[in-house]
Amino acid sequence: MALLPFDQRDGTIMINGKMIDWKDAKVHVLSHALHYGSAVFEGERAYNGVIFKGRAHSERLIKSCELIDMQPSFTADELDAAKEEVMKVNGLTDAYIRAFAWRGSEQMGISAQDTQTHWGIAAWEWPSYFSEDIREKGLKLMTSDWKRPSPECAPVHAKAAGLYMICTMSKHKAENAGFDDALMLDYRGYVAEATGANLFFVKNNTVTTPTPDCFLNGITRQTVIELIKELGYEFEERHIKPEELGDFEQAFLTGTAAEVTAIGAIDDHRFTVGDTVKTIRSAYENLVRGQAIDSKVA
Repeated sequence: MALLPFDQRDGTIMINGKMIDWKDAKVHVLSHALHYGSAVFEGERAYNGVIFKGRAHSERLIKSCELIDMQPSFTADELDAAKEEVMKVNGLTDAYIRAFAWRGSEQMGISAQDTQTHWGIAAWEWPSYFSEDIREKGLKLMTSDWKRPSPECAPVHAKAAGLYMICTMSKHKAENAGFDDALMLDYRGYVAEATGANLFFVKNNTVTTPTPDCFLNGITRQTVIELIKELGYEFEERHIKPEELGDFEQAFLTGTAAEVTAIGAIDDHRFTVGDTVKTIRSAYENLVRGQAIDSKVA
């Protein structure tokens, strides 16, 4: 069954502070962002009518603008209020929220000094990113040919649209080969992340995650690290070599869309969807829905 294209859905989207009918929310084909990738975005989720870590996402969108030398035309307060309004107008309680900003069509060329920074917010119902079957068995990943770039080569800490081009290419190749996603190494050959989520690995009572020095330090990632410590697991953040993957027993990824999702295999390495992953996943689900976290490891 074909999905309804995103430009043909019903609802309301906010563009530059004004509510616009969903089908009329368009930009010009000569917008700088379309030709040169000068756009940034955020993915957020609302649970029971509350946007999780909404302020942190608003602040990161502004920071991403600054990192790509794009002057923000909005404040964090304005973004927070706008997201709430979009949720209310569209009658949403559990939803995915996409806030974004881009350079417009006022100037064409590498230089964009005279462009305006436009911004928008859309929201829609979006259940779990992966099926229940995948959540129970774990994702299958293959290592990508593409690598996350050096901080000297790209604004790696911005959630910038252009940085996701190699992610799309990597995910397509993985899907065409029968996998769910791709593992991306960094420019030095260390394990970095998946195409749109951060990675964690488990051995015994220790949870290990790659150091985010050349890729996005996700807000969900930061939240899960806090949970790992609160639950009583040992935690370490360090560079991980690909040849170490076979030493780990469990693995999972984190992200706003993916939430906490187990990994069952990376290339020829197999992982168990074990108690550690299940405990962390349950704790995260409770946290975002405002429930108590009462699980502790011995």
